[in-house]
Amino acid sequence: MFQSFEVTARPEQGPPRLSALRDELDAEGLDGFLVPRADAHQGEYVAPHDDRLTWLTGFTGSAGFCCVLQAVAGVFIDGRYRTQVKAQVAPVYTPVPWPEVSLADWLKEQLPDGGTIGFDPWLHTPNQITQARDALKGSGVFLQPGTNLVDRIWKDQPPPPMQVAKAHPVEFAGESHAVKRERLAQDLAESGQSAAVITLPDSHNWLLNIRGADIPRNPVAHGFAVLHRDATVDLFMAAAKVEGLADHLGPQVRCHPPETFLEAITALQAPVRLDRQSAPMIVAETLGDKAVWGDDPCALPKACKNDAEIKGTAQAHLRDGAALCETLAWLDMQSPGSITETQLVTHLEAERRKDNALRDISFETIAGTGANGAIIHYRVTEETDSHLQEGDLIVLDSGGQYLDGTTDITRTIAIGRPPKEACAAFTRVLAGMIAMSRLRWPEGLAGAHIEAVGRVPLWQAGQDFDHGLGHGVGAYLSVHEGPQRLSRVSLVPLQAGMILSNEPGYYREGAFGIRLENLLVVRPAPALSEGDAHRKMFVWETLSFVPIDKRLIVAELLDPAALAWLNSYHAEVAEKIGPRVSPETKLWLDAATAPI
Repeated sequence: MFQSFEVTARPEQGPPRLSALRDELDAEGLDGFLVPRADAHQGEYVAPHDDRLTWLTGFTGSAGFCCVLQAVAGVFIDGRYRTQVKAQVAPVYTPVPWPEVSLADWLKEQLPDGGTIGFDPWLHTPNQITQARDALKGSGVFLQPGTNLVDRIWKDQPPPPMQVAKAHPVEFAGESHAVKRERLAQDLAESGQSAAVITLPDSHNWLLNIRGADIPRNPVAHGFAVLHRDATVDLFMAAAKVEGLADHLGPQVRCHPPETFLEAITALQAPVRLDRQSAPMIVAETLGDKAVWGDDPCALPKACKNDAEIKGTAQAHLRDGAALCETLAWLDMQSPGSITETQLVTHLEAERRKDNALRDISFETIAGTGANGAIIHYRVTEETDSHLQEGDLIVLDSGGQYLDGTTDITRTIAIGRPPKEACAAFTRVLAGMIAMSRLRWPEGLAGAHIEAVGRVPLWQAGQDFDHGLGHGVGAYLSVHEGPQRLSRVSLVPLQAGMILSNEPGYYREGAFGIRLENLLVVRPAPALSEGDAHRKMFVWETLSFVPIDKRLIVAELLDPAALAWLNSYHAEVAEKIGPRVSPETKLWLDAATAPI
């Protein structure tokens, strides 16, 4: 199986490791040390070699950091992880609600007389360090770059990943890397920049049409790249990874050992574009005055999928939807209490594996029943595995990495007869999902401007959820992809071809969780007879096709337009997925998609 149910971190491992780190603080004359969940490439996901935050604290979330002082160690986590962190870290660690409490404010409170906090300049961006330093001015607290103290005490640290990279076929990429390089280099030339340093693996993997396996669940190869204004690229990647790629990359892509990266960028002619939100601090310091701040040149082109990428992703979703329908039909045949979360995950992966284009799952499948469903990013283990009991809800959030696309879909399923309050909340979540799916909006709006549409039904009942409404998704790349998001903090205008998730939820700690998720692609809106001819607008096209559990729907809480959308969606599910499933599942699907 791709998925493992092993326990990867235990709270009791934290105290001795924290004590060892504090010994190193004494040896270095430091008052504290920052431990982020980051690697030198600043992507969201990290390889086991770089998972220092989990090793030290036991916390396995995909975002956060720890600040270790001699008297206190704060684990900074956002709203997605405030339930999860309680079960994963020992009492020697103090959870800190972030970003409501900033690192600077916390440090000023904990160190009123000042102090020096060490950090690894490979693991923090210029943006992060500059913001913290500005907020700490006059406090007597200083951030000092230096050696990574966690690596010093982590005696059995896994080696850096060294998986072989492969060419990504142009039939799925939609255009050659030569065309991509020329297009992006033209932008550099027009901006008067000599080169751009690219540190995000999914960016230079997209640019060069390569894929790797250095990070679990994300098909990327670690490395660094420099794109020059003449459309050539210097790629800094271990020779073992690029073995066999010479013909694909061609003479305009020069390969170098990654350890020569910093020395090489010192020779670049100014100005050099650098993304202060994704480049490591040490890269900015090495470039010095040569650096000019600008967006990663790959970020927006990568986000705006071409026709081949959208077509491939749509096809992957149809096959993936059939696998999920086979699993949900099987689930409905099981009696309450007879199966566990891991059995459900295993069955779903077995169905996905029938597709020869599957290369991995796109993240660890979330299958949380009962109270586990209220843990937003719950990962089932051998120790937490729970039976699906009568009256439970189970949140099933999963996806696949296929050669032609990346999928991510969530359904919440009733086990037996669900409680009334859960049905009411589920219907509000569904109403928010439908409202966003039906939205039509003018060009220029970002996620921050429209995200509330998916929350209004919950707000009207005094409810909400502590995660964004949606994230960008790659094309056989990272399942979380920027720069676009459906989030109150995202100011990146939505553009045609962007793929995003639409996933409102509701979580009642200790009782149940609810989440529904489809992937959507931004499309130009068709003209309306009474619309302004000059006003360009967008609509969503749905990519995900799996029934929504009607047993959880309180129909009278949906307005007629929402109910009509639901019935139309279910008719489309039946049409698209019906021919792809077994005769037994087709009977289940017909009932699951019958109109309300």
